[in-house]
Amino acid sequence: MQIFPDDRAVNAVLEPLALAAGRRIMEICDRGFAAEEKSDCSPVTEADRDAEAIILKGLRESFPGIPVVAEEEAAEGHAPDSVGSVFFLVDPLDGTREFVSGNGDFTVNIALVRDGTPVIGVVYAPARRELYSGYPGSASMIKTDADHGPLDRRAIVVRDGCAPLTVVASRSHNTPDTDAFIGRYEPALRVSVGSSLKFCLLACGEADLYPRLGRTMQWDTAAGDAVLRAAGGMTRTLDGKPFRYGAGTAEGDAPFANPHFVAEGRLPRD
Repeated sequence: MQIFPDDRAVNAVLEPLALAAGRRIMEICDRGFAAEEKSDCSPVTEADRDAEAIILKGLRESFPGIPVVAEEEAAEGHAPDSVGSVFFLVDPLDGTREFVSGNGDFTVNIALVRDGTPVIGVVYAPARRELYSGYPGSASMIKTDADHGPLDRRAIVVRDGCAPLTVVASRSHNTPDTDAFIGRYEPALRVSVGSSLKFCLLACGEADLYPRLGRTMQWDTAAGDAVLRAAGGMTRTLDGKPFRYGAGTAEGDAPFANPHFVAEGRLPRD
């Protein structure tokens, strides 16, 4: 039986891996790159692949035997058939469309899931030089320097929502159902942001609600969700149940697809 390190020790491994991946992404961004198209018509670049290689090498050296589900490996048909109760989810470059277009709303995402719950997560936005990090009892935002090394760290926490709510929505993947959901909270302030930064805005107390009534994958959401939960928020399915991770949570879809969800800070209750 493998003895798994405590949450703080795991987090201490994930943070530098995310920073190293972000450093490589920005090196490629600065020298130029070409985008390709995957079988699902989504873009992929050298930056996605190199960042994932850095993260996978680090995870498999530090935590041998713990399954890893990573976006680019999954796209090539290499996702594990079974992950058990503890596994990692990796999106090496969330928001590739933003990356390709020159928008800075892209992130590196690494999360540890335990018993269906994302308990540890790091989200690094290298163009913004902002690292968001969370595990039970600790949520923080770290500014980084020009070489993507950590500088100042500050604790973050969700805020108490009050009217009008600030609602964040996808910049590139909005849907009519999402618009209709947001309409329930009018008048609301709406902010469009790319990648998992939407979760981070809630975790920092800069927004209140993030509904996603469109298709996502678990590697898109787990790291940001972990940071949000560490900061006092929650992500739920549309029937109000806590959002869970693992193979088969979205009936009739791919093994690691997500059902629709709503992420929230501390909303006012009737």
